Amino acid sequence: MIGLRISKYVKKAAKDRGFDQLMSLFTQLLLITSGNVPEALNWLNEIDRKYQLTSTEYGIGNFIEDLKKRNFLTEDPVSGNLNITSKTELHLRKESLEEIFGKLRKTSRGDHSSFISGNGDEITSDIRDFRFGDSPEQIDFTYSIRNSQINHGLDDFHLTENDLTIREKDHRSITSTVLMIDISHSMILYGEDRITPAKKVALALTELIHMKFPKDKLDIIVFGDDAWPIEIKDLPYLSVGPYHTNTVAGLELAMDLLRRRKTKNRQIFMITDGKPTCIKEGIKYYKNSFGLDRKIINKTLDQAAVCRKRGITITTFMIAKDPYLQRFVREFTAVNNGKAFYSTLNGLGQFIFEDYIKNKKRRIR
Repeated sequence: MIGLRISKYVKKAAKDRGFDQLMSLFTQLLLITSGNVPEALNWLNEIDRKYQLTSTEYGIGNFIEDLKKRNFLTEDPVSGNLNITSKTELHLRKESLEEIFGKLRKTSRGDHSSFISGNGDEITSDIRDFRFGDSPEQIDFTYSIRNSQINHGLDDFHLTENDLTIREKDHRSITSTVLMIDISHSMILYGEDRITPAKKVALALTELIHMKFPKDKLDIIVFGDDAWPIEIKDLPYLSVGPYHTNTVAGLELAMDLLRRRKTKNRQIFMITDGKPTCIKEGIKYYKNSFGLDRKIINKTLDQAAVCRKRGITITTFMIAKDPYLQRFVREFTAVNNGKAFYSTLNGLGQFIFEDYIKNKKRRIR
């Protein structure tokens, strides 16, 4: 029997340890500063000055040089400006995925089990007796042969229908999702940064789909006075503008994107912290930031009804605690027959990840 094997301990170099620590902080600052490298580095210097993160062996200057050498930053030869690279964008997605999914694994919310199983894609630990109509590919021959030996003995091999055992699988359907992110001014009001967690969720969800569900489609749109789609590479640079909240425009664009997808399962995830305050009438904008304007609200509810008619479920992730706003979300959700989560900023990613994976499991009777 092989016991414990003790090998020589190789101490991690101070340079690598310093780089890893600073890189983790630098990626957070990049998201907060919307991809502004000089601003992020200035903040990093301030934090280092206050908390003494670096040592005499490895300083911020060494870190910047390593970022260039490892192709995380490029320097414009003319202006000297520093910019992040595609490698950095990938690193941001992976870091966001690990941060959010790592928390999810440690909580009870990570249970994505389905109560009903059937033909599917992923093998589970559940087994059952063979039933007429089951596909031969579902038969677990190891268990079936074992049953045959128990039922008929070892001397004469017989495999009957009563010996056959089926291994269950979970079915994961192909899904098209539009993630709507509110970038109205209220996303940074009252000293609370709500846009950075939204960006992290979008980065992490993109990486999750790319790694685990490559056939799924994810579109990301932002909405303020208007709505427009953005690319994954645009996410680190996303910032809040001096906008009102035109939820109608966001839903219309989301439906148009989903219409082009040929998948049966279509859904909208909407991250917002406030009420609809704007609609467009021709070339003019109708705006009202005070209270709930019934003209705007009715137009928004109409779009929720259209989504329901087209079989598109809207899941709203509300990151505001105002009771009157939550009442509106409940009304909006009832019209669409969708779902709503009233989430804190820290729990936002966990809610979205759980709901995304849960929605992919189709019940087969």
